[in-house]
Amino acid sequence: METKTIITDTHTHLYSEEFDQDRNEMIQRAIDAGVSRFFIPAIDSSCTASMYDLERNHPENVFLMMGLHPTYVKDNYLEELQHVEQELAKRKFYAVGEIGIDLYWDKTHLKEQQIAFKRQIQLAKHYKLPIVIHCREAFDEIFEILEEEKSPELFGIFHCFSGTYEQALQAISYNMKLGIGGVVTFKNGKIDQFLSQINLKHIVLETDSPYLAPIPFRGKRNESSYLVNVVAKLSQIYSVSENEIAAITTENSKDIFGI
Repeated sequence: METKTIITDTHTHLYSEEFDQDRNEMIQRAIDAGVSRFFIPAIDSSCTASMYDLERNHPENVFLMMGLHPTYVKDNYLEELQHVEQELAKRKFYAVGEIGIDLYWDKTHLKEQQIAFKRQIQLAKHYKLPIVIHCREAFDEIFEILEEEKSPELFGIFHCFSGTYEQALQAISYNMKLGIGGVVTFKNGKIDQFLSQINLKHIVLETDSPYLAPIPFRGKRNESSYLVNVVAKLSQIYSVSENEIAAITTENSKDIFGI
């Protein structure tokens, strides 16, 4: 791929301890591969300091979000939400995320997850920011809240989209782009079967690194440079050049994040 086309990773946990041994090298590998814009989702207050470090060390390439991840919604979730509010009031972020509902690991905090999701959507509207949605085994619950909150101010990315064609259309109807990553390369990923019916203007790229590495790295640590494998797969699915995939999806990321 010609490196002049910028590829944007809209979702990467660069602060993850999985990268502690080789973080700068890993970021450089990505930049060398043409992946030079990294949008960093928050998990909870414990990752805030390392996110700021990343931004300080890579100010041209790293763009931060602020939010409370649904699987980190525990008994202290109100304190964590307060942290999100305080940080958003203090400085510029590019999205509220990652936020949402996850019923895969644990259903005991569903009510708290719903409250946290709603409250963070309202914060995003207040600051005119996009939201980045984490959804696992919770499409109905997520759509119910998006339906209640829908407005021209509600927009964002449905991160790691893994639903059906109908769910894709429903997500798009709430002003969401679909975050597409390694799953599109999996044999059992299913989304590759209908993705070509979704206009490219609704698609952004992501790795979710260190998770969900694409083929041929499946099961290993994911990193942002592997996004070129996702670009190659989308180029096949849409029958357009890899440069076009990179250009359109980066343009889409600018529409969402405003940068």
